Amino acid sequence: MKRNSWFNIFAKASAHATGRPVAFTLALGTIILWAVTGPIFGFSDTWQLVINTSTTIVTFLMVFLIQNSQNRDSEAVQIKLDELIRVTKGAHTALLDLEELDDKHLAKIKRCYEEIASDSRAAMKKGEKDTGTPFVHLDE
Repeated sequence: MKRNSWFNIFAKASAHATGRPVAFTLALGTIILWAVTGPIFGFSDTWQLVINTSTTIVTFLMVFLIQNSQNRDSEAVQIKLDELIRVTKGAHTALLDLEELDDKHLAKIKRCYEEIASDSRAAMKKGEKDTGTPFVHLDE
């Protein structure tokens, strides 16, 4: 397996560190310290600019770290779901890698499953079973 890039390693470590209570406590402490120093600096424009600039920079950088973590986690979940579909007897393997389809095709497949769900609910109301693996038409 390929090793993680320096950015992935950094992003993962940063996400882990910033998601801990101590990181929140440090951030809260910084805000409290900033607020307490307000009277000392006369609530000046510079005093406000310091916190505004600091939080903007931190937020800007965190967006990229969070997105990296989100992308990595989402990709791992998709691979795991694909594996579950692949090994499940009777599963529709055409659903593998579904996240790569365009919105039009996704909507079409969703309608197929909505129809199956509707039919199953109607069958249950009649006292029938809602189990089984009905055929799903996934024509292009």
